[in-house]
Amino acid sequence: MSTKRKFVADGCFYAELNELLTSELAEDGYAGVEVRTTPHRTNIIVRATRTQNVLGEKGQRIRELTSVVQKRFNFDEGAVELYAERVQNRGLCAQAQAESLKFKLLGGLAVRRACYGVVRFVMEASAKGCEVIVTGKLRGQRAKAMKFGDGYLIKSGHAAEQYTDSAVRHVMMRQGVIGIRVKIFLPQDPLGVLGPKIPLDDVVTIIEPKEEVSAETLLQQQAAKIAAQEAAMAQATAPVPVEAPAPDAGF
Repeated sequence: MSTKRKFVADGCFYAELNELLTSELAEDGYAGVEVRTTPHRTNIIVRATRTQNVLGEKGQRIRELTSVVQKRFNFDEGAVELYAERVQNRGLCAQAQAESLKFKLLGGLAVRRACYGVVRFVMEASAKGCEVIVTGKLRGQRAKAMKFGDGYLIKSGHAAEQYTDSAVRHVMMRQGVIGIRVKIFLPQDPLGVLGPKIPLDDVVTIIEPKEEVSAETLLQQQAAKIAAQEAAMAQATAPVPVEAPAPDAGF
């Protein structure tokens, strides 16, 4: 297989796998999937907020999902393995918050109240900024878009690619389809757990200057240093006294 075909095949595999897990694990806080390929086995790590529901009773559900993936993509027996990983901070996960907002709207909660609740929850989770956009027939027959935001959000450049986590969901309401887009601007984390390790370009750290020494103190230090050197040289060049031998007691 050529390199071009391999990249396309990997992309199609990831897209179909992500769609399958999104529809299957929506209520369990599904927050993304990672595929790690080794020469002998393909490991699929499913990230979710409620990993116990993903695993199921005695691991039955994760085994069923493994079997479905194996049959759909023609993997050999034991060549694919699914693992569940808990999301460290679901307030900083855009996919988890989009799913949460989706179920709030399906439950009949007012759009403004649901969106402001999500924005507040995200900002309390130490995010730098958050934006929620809801479009569709929100009230009445006329479709419109509503935008809710808080904090600091960069939308262009390298910082937007590195720091922004976004997710899109579609809610099948009775009056029509409502679209949801959640964007979270992650904080900078030196450990790389809550956000990227690299600092933002416009963050300037000012280092405090050292205390300046007065001219008199410098002159005193230099004079003391010169005096110490002269004393050391005088001690080195001083003649060493030679002791006379003691008289012999036998004569």
